[in-house]
Amino acid sequence: MARPPPLGELPPGYTPPARPATPQILAGSLKAPLWLRAYFQGLLFSLGCGIQRHCGKVLFLGLLAFGALALGLRVAIIETDLEQLWVEVGSRVSQELEYTKEKLGEEAAYTSQMLIQTPRQEGENVLTPEALDLHLQAALTASKVQVSLYGKSWDLNKICYKSGVPLIENGMIERMIEKLFPCVILTPLDCFWEGAKLQGGSAYLPGRPDIQWTNLDPEQLLEELGPFASLEGFRELLDKAQAPNVAQELSGGCHGFSHKFMHWQEELLLGGMARDPQGQLLRAEALQSTFLLMSPRQLYEHFRGDYQTHDIGWSEEQAGTVLQAWQRRFVQLAQEALPENASQQIHAFSSTTLDDILHAFSEVSAARVVGGYLLMLAYACVTMLRWDCAQSQGAVGLAGVLLVALAVASGLGLCALLGIAFNAATTQVLPFLALGIGVDDIFLLAHAFTEAPPGTPLQERMGECLQRTGTSVTLTSINNMVAFFMAALVPIPALRAFSLQAAIVVGCNFAAVMLVFPAVLSLDLHRRHCQRLDVLCCFSSPCSARVIQILPQELGNGTVPVGIAHLTATVQAFAHCEASSQHVVTILPPQAHLVPPPSDPLGSELFSPGGSTRDLLGQEEGTGQKAACKSLPCARWSLAHFARSQFAPLLLQSHTKAVVLVLFGALLGLSLYGATLVQDGLALTDVVPRGTKEHAFLSAQLRYFSLYEVALVTQGGFDYAHSQRALFDLHQRFSSLKAVLPPPATQAPRTWLHYYRNWLQGIQAAFDQDWASGRITHHSYRNGSEDGALAYKLLVQTGDAQEPLDFSQLTTKKLVDKEGLIPPELFYMGLTVWVSSDPLGLAASQANFYPPPPEWLHDKYDTTGENLRIPAAQPLEFAQFPFLLRGLQKTADFVEAIEGARAACAEAGRAGVRAYPSGSPFLFWEQYLGLRRCFLLAVCTLLLCTFLVCALLLLNPWTAALIVLVLAMMTVELFGIMGFLGIKLSAIPVVILVASVGIGVEFTVHVALGFLTAQGSRNLRAARALERTFAPVTDGAISTLLGLLMLAGSNFDFIVRYFFVVLTILTLLGLLHGLVLLPVLLSILGPPPEVVQMYKESAEVLSPPAPQGGGLRWGVPSTLPQSFARVTTSMTVALHPPPLPGAYIHPASEEPTWSPAATPAANGPSNLGSRGLCPATG
Repeated sequence: MARPPPLGELPPGYTPPARPATPQILAGSLKAPLWLRAYFQGLLFSLGCGIQRHCGKVLFLGLLAFGALALGLRVAIIETDLEQLWVEVGSRVSQELEYTKEKLGEEAAYTSQMLIQTPRQEGENVLTPEALDLHLQAALTASKVQVSLYGKSWDLNKICYKSGVPLIENGMIERMIEKLFPCVILTPLDCFWEGAKLQGGSAYLPGRPDIQWTNLDPEQLLEELGPFASLEGFRELLDKAQAPNVAQELSGGCHGFSHKFMHWQEELLLGGMARDPQGQLLRAEALQSTFLLMSPRQLYEHFRGDYQTHDIGWSEEQAGTVLQAWQRRFVQLAQEALPENASQQIHAFSSTTLDDILHAFSEVSAARVVGGYLLMLAYACVTMLRWDCAQSQGAVGLAGVLLVALAVASGLGLCALLGIAFNAATTQVLPFLALGIGVDDIFLLAHAFTEAPPGTPLQERMGECLQRTGTSVTLTSINNMVAFFMAALVPIPALRAFSLQAAIVVGCNFAAVMLVFPAVLSLDLHRRHCQRLDVLCCFSSPCSARVIQILPQELGNGTVPVGIAHLTATVQAFAHCEASSQHVVTILPPQAHLVPPPSDPLGSELFSPGGSTRDLLGQEEGTGQKAACKSLPCARWSLAHFARSQFAPLLLQSHTKAVVLVLFGALLGLSLYGATLVQDGLALTDVVPRGTKEHAFLSAQLRYFSLYEVALVTQGGFDYAHSQRALFDLHQRFSSLKAVLPPPATQAPRTWLHYYRNWLQGIQAAFDQDWASGRITHHSYRNGSEDGALAYKLLVQTGDAQEPLDFSQLTTKKLVDKEGLIPPELFYMGLTVWVSSDPLGLAASQANFYPPPPEWLHDKYDTTGENLRIPAAQPLEFAQFPFLLRGLQKTADFVEAIEGARAACAEAGRAGVRAYPSGSPFLFWEQYLGLRRCFLLAVCTLLLCTFLVCALLLLNPWTAALIVLVLAMMTVELFGIMGFLGIKLSAIPVVILVASVGIGVEFTVHVALGFLTAQGSRNLRAARALERTFAPVTDGAISTLLGLLMLAGSNFDFIVRYFFVVLTILTLLGLLHGLVLLPVLLSILGPPPEVVQMYKESAEVLSPPAPQGGGLRWGVPSTLPQSFARVTTSMTVALHPPPLPGAYIHPASEEPTWSPAATPAANGPSNLGSRGLCPATG
């Protein structure tokens, strides 16, 4: 090794640079954590050097790879099916749903189109003839909707759901009956004759035009038919049209065209009802009519092979298109049916309306995405621009944001290639959230790159940058990915997909920041080295302000203050720029003297960061002379300067620490109280944009008609015939639930088993009468009634394949025994007869049998005897009892109803009946039974994982425990603030709360790592950590807020409340906890330093004299030649401290030669890693 020049040629006490790690660690005290981190940083250093050496190739290959992955967006699938989005994966609900679909198919039996009428002035009574006339006007308008598709006209009568159409052997007559058969419409108008006007059927009578429900004049018809028949009963019916008492007529509900089976209860028709003390209906505030349409599959099957569709290639997809077009037109015309000045208003809704809302909710808003990214580009460019072209990084900011945008696109493209379906959260939130998180690391690397230690060789700049920042970037990215992967534990498909997509996008951001962005920085370094303008890099800077390495000169009086390891000297030099060339000639004044530094706010512990080129402070005063010009204070200000000179000294004072701890303790206490205010739930009104007609309908429905159709499904695996008593008991337990709407006292329970039993009892009574009168005998039933003949055929059945008939049973057997049970041997044969003979009862029961019983047509006059043989239905594997749930306003109401229903099914299971409840409350609200438990499990598991990851990478459990403590406080405080803001807990806030742990790491790990690797007391280390991380953490928080800002412009209040507000609060909490609370905790409870000095300050060292001008400086003449310009720069001067006894000292022969290109490194993580040599950039 070359010998250094004589010490007399250097400033007295100058220490040559040495390897970073060894001189700062006590002999024999190199700890394993420090060594491991040094090894990891060495790998990062080598990675950075390799990227810098091949920056062009790395950039090209990186952009090529990310661009290829981004092409995967072309195969992205957006899921809008509510069941696919919200039903818990692998839960009992999903298993039950799969069972239902396996037995019945994918679709429901019908779809509902609803009209709700409310007064414009809240609180008015709608039970008036005038209000009913307006309701009739709107309903008539809606019922006359027609759409033209595929060359055909489609009206309500063609596509409506018709319940109980009888089976007729003659096909022509069956089609005529089907056309005349009324549609199922649940409306308060059914209590009056005007309800028939909604029907579109027609009939032909000789000598008259077609008679239709809509043009029938009943009074005229009665006058014409009066001479031929007694029509007094019909005249009594028409009395209802003579100024009726609306409240009295609607009391108890209305009946459809089948009085026996179609009874519409009050709660289905009227909302906001008020009654007198005797229970009589007085008033109501809302009316509701419901039109039932066929499902796409039913419509397809209905018209398959029909002459009307044979020429259009009829398919199920076309049937769905017809229904959607009709429903959209229905909603539009119904909402426009009443004039603007009417006293009532109509709200219309259909299943297609909900699908349209979900599609709009899931669409990507190109304007907001572009606006958000342009705003981020502008911020990044402005914050990184500098007047000094050599220090400006505007182009780096632009490139970094564009790179993050490409990484987000590539991550989403990879998700699409992996088959992860997109949803509203993916399209509305993830692009902005990922942008904010990704740009944080861009700012961190850019800050670190400009603050490289003085003397770092040009070819090692990128390696030095990754060495100092790569650990924290890796730690935050891993924690973010772990957080989102843990959020995927929430078993809601929409949120699980969002969490997985977010984790993959964070991983792509990490790869872009660690591999591609360093190549961008390396190219920018080349631009700066070539003195080219920022952004406009094709143009050269004629007079670039460059950081000039200046050899320290010998102090004038030869006095060197001792006991200080590093001092920052501010040197004023004069640069002359010749017009004939671009060379800068730097001249130092011949006379210089050293002045001690100013007093430090932290008690002479903290000094300026070694070699921070971003925070150069010009010292323009000479000793005893006034400088020729002074720099503006605003030009000297920066976030790092603010943190060093104002924020850290104030924060780390004892009384400030006490105030901080008290304030954050109070915030935590308030948040714990707010956590008790958080309610569960997510109403559909929260998802639909406010101010829209859809939102008005949903609000009215939630307020007045909070009814839900549910079913109690019985499965296969048990004998229905021998379990009738258990089935009746199950129905009774379910009916007794608080939320179940009971049937009227005058009406039998609306279930297939009751209808089936009652029908059997009815035909048994007819048989008994025919038998008593002699119309039916042992050998003949032809003279009996139809019902008596049916009973005869059933009574002779034995159920034995060898002896199927026994006529002796006609008088010894009953179709229903004294206990109200059907004989097991007759159960399945009777089921076949009932299904074929009582279509209205079957339709009203909504049994949905599977396997469906065989068709069997009764012929009383059959003489062959074959009609006596009744095929038995197959054992049932699926049947259901329908119910209506009422009064479900809050999530607690849903949970109570679900728990009661599940308990009833569990009790039936102990009796051998396998059953489960089905319906929208069980699909979408059952998640709340275990949501909080799932939330606590995910958060606790994630905090444990965060502790393990931090302890593994920081190799300091003490620091990891403090980080986890702060993260837990952030989560609790965010949860409590949600309670004060009225934000309900659902799967979406749970995902954000779980992800908040990972996002919070962005604000804490950088400070903790800076504290852990700094030297000195806790206060000094906390201050140094703040100085290094305040600017990038603040810039990262601002960038996150800018990314979230675009969410505030969403049309969906749900996005604003549940994403923008919650994530904004999370970002602000992270900023406060990371830059205020954590430094205070570290200064009080922080771990001991990992790096210590090899010497101690001598107790005999005299205190330096009071500063006169502030800082180390050389004297400067007050006047300069006209062609010279003043340049201020900063350098670190290392003064040789007194050695510790026994410490290792370099022999004179081993001291490395000092050169202007090598000065001691600044304090930081980079001091811990071993560094290899990097070849020059070429």
